[in-house]
Amino acid sequence: MTGPLVEIENLRVAFRNDDGSWNDAVRGVSFSLGREKLGIVGESGSGKSLTGRSLLGVLPDYARISADRLRFDGIDLTTASPKLRRSLRGGRMGMILQDPKYSLNPVMNVGKQIIEAIRIGDRKLSGAEARRQAVTSLEAVQIRDPERVMGLYPHELSGGMGQRVMIAMMVVREPDLLIADEPTSALDVTVRTQVLSIMDELVTRRGMGLIFISHDLNLVSKFCDRVIVMYAGRIVETLDAKNLHAAQHPYTRGLLACLPSIDGSLEPLPTLTRDASWLEAAS
Repeated sequence: MTGPLVEIENLRVAFRNDDGSWNDAVRGVSFSLGREKLGIVGESGSGKSLTGRSLLGVLPDYARISADRLRFDGIDLTTASPKLRRSLRGGRMGMILQDPKYSLNPVMNVGKQIIEAIRIGDRKLSGAEARRQAVTSLEAVQIRDPERVMGLYPHELSGGMGQRVMIAMMVVREPDLLIADEPTSALDVTVRTQVLSIMDELVTRRGMGLIFISHDLNLVSKFCDRVIVMYAGRIVETLDAKNLHAAQHPYTRGLLACLPSIDGSLEPLPTLTRDASWLEAAS
């Protein structure tokens, strides 16, 4: 592939207010993605998750979506049929959600859920082969005794194991694009490091594009290649992840200043002082 994997230009997402007016939640977002790890950071409500869900086409029917360009690997998603969008989701495009306890089906064991994801993409695949692939996918995310885990239900999984199961389910069909929405926020430091290592290895080995949505600026600066900073539905800054701590926009610098440091001052952390001009920042 020579061109970008993802192209987004002037993406807008709005929801209707009670008085009939429209509230813009994503306002003119534009960026492209290659076979790389792209971080999207910002406060809650800045439009990070909505941007990822727009790409997958999983926003509710009452959302109003428009874009001058919304393309995946040359496919125009603004004109793609619902059937094509469904075939892309879970196949060439996958999404890891924040909390596996709410993302996995509580009444189906892990094995059935992974096998279902596999067989949706290949109805002719035998049950035995689908099971073999499911076990292999659990092994790929470093789950010990995958045969035993196949029979477990979501409530029987720890947070770290549940997140690994979600990753296995999303990558078992080897997607070209993986969107990870706060995949480590509910994990302790040790498990988080393990999960990130697994994701990094899978993305690198399989040549995927990754959109990593997070609140953790330190994490994104170490894990991603590039970073997009969003505020109030707009992109205010884009920079190399290694240069995140040298950001120039006052919003990004404000977020960084609010981060605690183990060897930092004992003074209260600063609060973010907002400027009305940020709302009109160009994407």
